[in-house]
Amino acid sequence: MSTKTIPMVINGAATVTARTIDVINPSTEAVIAQVPEADAPSLIAALEAAEHGFALWSQTAPAKRKYIILAYAGLLEKHRVGIIARLREETGKPQDNAEYDFGMLITCLRFFVEEFERLDQPVLHDPEGRFLHYVQRQPLGVVVGMLAWNFPLLNVGYKLGPALAAGCSVIIKPSHLTPLATLAVAALAKEAGIPDGVVNVVTGTDHEVWKTVLESDIPAMITMIGSTRAGREVTRSSSTSVKHLSLELGGNAPVLVYADADVQDAAQKVVDLKFSNSGQVCVSPNRCFVHESVYEEFVSAAKKRAATVKMGPLITDRARQNVLGFVGSAVAAGAGIVCGGKAAKGPGYFMEPTILRDVRTNMKVSCEEIFGPVLPIIKYTDADDEIALANDTEYGLAAYVFTTNLAKGLRAARDIKSGSVCVNEVHYSVQLPHGGLKQSGVGKDCSRYSLAEYLTLKRITVQIDKAP
Repeated sequence: MSTKTIPMVINGAATVTARTIDVINPSTEAVIAQVPEADAPSLIAALEAAEHGFALWSQTAPAKRKYIILAYAGLLEKHRVGIIARLREETGKPQDNAEYDFGMLITCLRFFVEEFERLDQPVLHDPEGRFLHYVQRQPLGVVVGMLAWNFPLLNVGYKLGPALAAGCSVIIKPSHLTPLATLAVAALAKEAGIPDGVVNVVTGTDHEVWKTVLESDIPAMITMIGSTRAGREVTRSSSTSVKHLSLELGGNAPVLVYADADVQDAAQKVVDLKFSNSGQVCVSPNRCFVHESVYEEFVSAAKKRAATVKMGPLITDRARQNVLGFVGSAVAAGAGIVCGGKAAKGPGYFMEPTILRDVRTNMKVSCEEIFGPVLPIIKYTDADDEIALANDTEYGLAAYVFTTNLAKGLRAARDIKSGSVCVNEVHYSVQLPHGGLKQSGVGKDCSRYSLAEYLTLKRITVQIDKAP
């Protein structure tokens, strides 16, 4: 790819600024392009464009919005090969992972436009019989989406799908590490018939300048996918006016493998999810609690499965060094390396898939989100409260349970404080709500529950009979 500057998309037009940011291929460490460093004037232009775009899009008939959104999805499909190639360059993803990432964007666009037609606007009971009360849902307003780099297009789909279906306009800020595929997607919006100002994509690294957007009273919603630390900063900066917040933040997902579990099956599924996307997944298993009676069997099965794993790179060398630091800290505190534990030979920010045994709950690797290809395995006994172990974290995004005992599975699902609990199989899908509890965020992505966040809920009352 040429290292030319790929422009931002503001009000349907290509936009550049005086400064640029390098985009690096993590598989080769080569600079593959530059994108603009947004400045205050460009962000003000994006806000004004989104405000104008909302006025147009929110008044567009739902049937016409549906036609345009489906046309947009079809146009993106026509450009599938080029967009996926750009996605692979900026992320280092293997082909199948990149295809899934792109496919989820298309799935979200199509799902939410159909889900919009299934939303209810109910008539409410009137005990006096004098009034007609009903609920009306209307587009919320301008939505600002701040997105993570691990699944660039899936993350766009999670925000753009419900926003467009609801009649909202958007300002999307992809990660500066992976902006290229998102910019390519935004550049096609105009051709699909989406009005100027409805889809705006800006790039940048300067949080102080980005406050131009967060502190503005134009956005009705701030939504993001990112770390808990970043979520707290965004919340503070956005509090200059009352805004809706939908934040999918950090995780520290527990796995409970009970003594009665199908151990081979559990090990395979945990390893496959752990090393998916090189461990750079918010719902990735982070603390794997295994009953002492099946501990050795699980460790052996996990090691065997890990030997078959093929991974892409971590996103940056800094990220890799951080993950290697987790490993070094754990080993220094008494954990053992089952496999991996080192950086792979370059070029590229690769690391060996790593499994740690004899991990304790007070180790850094157990207490913080790893966001890399390291699976810590922790032994527990009948004397332990395994649910308390699972809940011993400030996070609550995802959790996993493996057992053949129905009562155990249902109790664990009920009592683990997490936004989702999968029992005996990892499963995520666009129709299922996704989001966290505690410091893992507020609000939901996916499902009708996400779509509802992009719509007002207005109660309307009409007098039918006068008071007696």
